[in-house]
Amino acid sequence: MEAKISLEMMALAVGEAERAAGDGEVPVGAVLVDEQGSVLAADHNRTITLNDPTAHAEMLVLRRGAGILRNYRLLNTTLYVTVEPCVMCMGAIVHARISQIIFGAYDPKWGGAGSLYDLASDTRLNHRVAAVGGVMEDRCRQMMRDFFQARRVDKNGG
Repeated sequence: MEAKISLEMMALAVGEAERAAGDGEVPVGAVLVDEQGSVLAADHNRTITLNDPTAHAEMLVLRRGAGILRNYRLLNTTLYVTVEPCVMCMGAIVHARISQIIFGAYDPKWGGAGSLYDLASDTRLNHRVAAVGGVMEDRCRQMMRDFFQARRVDKNGG
């Protein structure tokens, strides 16, 4: 399956990431799109706000999308996310049978779609997800750098 990439949808994910940063959350945004290209759900990290370690942007949009579709299988959907999903999120993505993920910045410390682990194409699993990284990568990576640099400055009293 050849990935269809919408820069408009990735821009929506970037907007969600900006909202996360504004809330003091790690700036990750996600948008779930159906096969017609309509947005099913959009959200951003809320782990701090919700006191929930699973409240990653991806998990939130998967939950909302499943509720809208009234099905835990999110067949023929595409997930746009600003940072490569972690192993937890990739596990949920595989279970949900997402068709493809399009992400911005690679995450060599936590990435589950090719950087550290590659759950997207692991043949030991019963579903594979087409994964395309590096879309709007510079913008997505810079948001993360800016966020963590500002946190280090605040922590060090600068």
